[in-house]
Amino acid sequence: MTAAHAPDSIATGARDTGRLGSAARTVCAVLLAGLLAACHAPVRLMPTPASFSNGDVDPFEKIGAKLQTTEVPVFYATNRVALIEHPDPIHTIVPSDDLRMGTAHVRVGDETLDWETLHRLSTSTDPDERPIVHLQRLEQMAKLRSGEAVKDSPDAKAFFTMVNQALAASPNSELLIYVHGSNNTVPRAAAQAAQFRHFTGRRMVVLVFMWPSAGSILRYLTDVSNAEASVEPFARMVELLAENTSASKIDVLAYSAGAQVLSPALVRLGTPRPGESREQLQKRLRLGQIYFTAPDIDTRRFVDELGGYIDVIERVSIAANLNDSVLRFAAIVGRASRAGRPDVTELDETQTRFLVDASRKLRFDLIRVDPKDIPNLPENSHAFWYDDPWVSGDMLAQFVLNAPPPRRGLDEQLTAGGARYWRFPADFHDRIYRLFRP
Repeated sequence: MTAAHAPDSIATGARDTGRLGSAARTVCAVLLAGLLAACHAPVRLMPTPASFSNGDVDPFEKIGAKLQTTEVPVFYATNRVALIEHPDPIHTIVPSDDLRMGTAHVRVGDETLDWETLHRLSTSTDPDERPIVHLQRLEQMAKLRSGEAVKDSPDAKAFFTMVNQALAASPNSELLIYVHGSNNTVPRAAAQAAQFRHFTGRRMVVLVFMWPSAGSILRYLTDVSNAEASVEPFARMVELLAENTSASKIDVLAYSAGAQVLSPALVRLGTPRPGESREQLQKRLRLGQIYFTAPDIDTRRFVDELGGYIDVIERVSIAANLNDSVLRFAAIVGRASRAGRPDVTELDETQTRFLVDASRKLRFDLIRVDPKDIPNLPENSHAFWYDDPWVSGDMLAQFVLNAPPPRRGLDEQLTAGGARYWRFPADFHDRIYRLFRP
């Protein structure tokens, strides 16, 4: 990733950092110091996805006057402890088993930005500076304590009613959950989720799960611990959404260290209740597209956990840049490759065989984000899902259209070991445009 976007991870699994050699510690310290100044850079409207960049395909054509605004609210849930809950909540970096839910009111640009300008910037490669996407305020609607049922909380019932109203008003009946990475703040997480909703043409209902990242590169190990403490609350939130909303499917986008929350949570969700078959479990949860972008989680752990839930998910995808500089250093500190920059030689024979079978026979897609294939993509990019128009265009096609890789225009490839993966062809821009064109 570029220095303007501080990395979401540096040291996954680094509980034994004290055993690192002095050279590795020095290299990591230099990296941290060099990026620290940029860790609070504002979120700007991401480049227009390739599918909409020529102006011929307008995702906002049918949104109606009510949504033609620079305000892009999204739902949120968090397991952060709150110092103040009303009227404007102030959250800590301390994890809790309680869930706080509400609406994040996000705006693109300031009061001078109008819809016409935002629409033009969102449907073209206009070189004008991208406006800042910022959180105006959080509106907490409900607090659900650990073990408390929705039926016993009028506020929680009102929150889920509002989610259902949004789904009923949306042309897309699926619900997307965004799970941010580490070195993240509440405003940044909300802004990233909001701009994803914006570029779906405001047609997808989005909820951001804001686990308690410390928001600092130097406190990454705190984030690792807090991510682990967030697994159960996140899994609970998914079950609550499945039980209390009309979403036809529940999709999840996890960025970088967000994989440390999502992956083990899916294992928990993939465990049937007593007497429940896996088919019944799949129908109850309605989990659709699960997308890991630049996942910062131990490769071996990811493969093992994948086996625990892949049969109850519609599709699981990984987008990986093998030159990802952030995950390179994460591998040094964690003493193991990351799933977003995997070293398959670390896998044993059973894991390797499962990964090959998953990629060829099951619903698992490995998408190679190669700077040699994608114009203007920085070689070491970590933030490619929102920084690069080709990658974001492909991801939107997956979530909005539920299109598998061949339909999205990706080319099938095989590794020497027989695993299947997907690459971006030279004419991808034309292919994705034809897919979205009416």
